[in-house]
Amino acid sequence: MSRITDTVKHLIIINVIFFIATQFMGDVMYENLSLFYPKNEHFGFWQFVSSMFMHGGVMHILFNMYALWAFGSPLEKMWGRNKFLFFYFAAGIGAGIVYSLVNYSQFNSIFESILATGISPEDIQNILETGKYNTVIEQTISKAKISEFYSIYHTPAVGASGAIYGVLVAFAFKFPDVELMLMFIPFPIKAKFFIPAIVALDLFSGLTGFSIFGSFGSGGVAHFAHVGGALIGYLLMLYFQKSQFKRWN
Repeated sequence: MSRITDTVKHLIIINVIFFIATQFMGDVMYENLSLFYPKNEHFGFWQFVSSMFMHGGVMHILFNMYALWAFGSPLEKMWGRNKFLFFYFAAGIGAGIVYSLVNYSQFNSIFESILATGISPEDIQNILETGKYNTVIEQTISKAKISEFYSIYHTPAVGASGAIYGVLVAFAFKFPDVELMLMFIPFPIKAKFFIPAIVALDLFSGLTGFSIFGSFGSGGVAHFAHVGGALIGYLLMLYFQKSQFKRWN
């Protein structure tokens, strides 16, 4: 393990401060700093940044901060503070944008399906506000779809995972032959194979709603935020490889 670098250390400290603060302030912080669906009354553009410092539980923040330390420190050593910060926030914000766009597409698709049943936009808004509806519409639209519709509107995204996935992709670019261990696999795998595999698993879970890890791996996971962070990280690494602009500090 490499020694923790200054910027990574400061990011971890800020995340821990936010996490402790949420234990005392609870809903106030979640309602203002988590990333909500754009049409939700709690949505604000700052949430694309602030949500990166919010976490849903102890294991959530522990996994993310461990990954930030383990994979972020070698990158900061190589790039310096400014380039690393640019990359980290670009991947994190990009992850939030991709996640929101996917949600927007899914939400509108279900909205149009409900509208096609003859329900007025006002009644649809009432479903979103109260969660109650005439079960007759289940003859046309499944209960699961209505639940997904309601959930997209109300459930915020939190966590640094999008930025972390960007960092993982960058690590695979720079240290492709480093061997990594996954708790469920008893042998090491090189980063150039390991990291694309976990991104592919997230994409699979996001598209199908099925996780190979069962309920442990699937509940409440923003898979498309992970994939979005990885995608932005990949595009940035391609840019970094071609760009002649090397000085960031």
